Amino acid sequence: MQNLNSKFKTDLTGRCYRFSLDILSLIDTLPNKRSSWVISDQLIRSATSIGANLVEGKSASSRLEFKKFYEIALKSANETRYWLGLLRDANLADVAKVNLLLQEATELSNMLATGVINLKKK
Repeated sequence: MQNLNSKFKTDLTGRCYRFSLDILSLIDTLPNKRSSWVISDQLIRSATSIGANLVEGKSASSRLEFKKFYEIALKSANETRYWLGLLRDANLADVAKVNLLLQEATELSNMLATGVINLKKK
């Protein structure tokens, strides 16, 4: 049976993976415009980086290195929120879909921030 901390990490990684898939689906609905290309490129990079850094952090060689991967994931989550807001406010995507993704990005950011704070305490 998984302990609570292990289950939290699995759930967080799974949520990040599903979030990346949702971002990719949203990107496929964007108009074929230069502004969409630029934002979508940055959004894909930042959104997929969240989960990728968590997975990479699992094989960190030290606690300090593990914490750094969490910090990078947090920065990527916050950057993703920026790009989603820009996409929404430029009227390039369905506002309701973007708002749902923004909500999830905010929740992921909060979870990661809590993780970073707890790692700094230890």
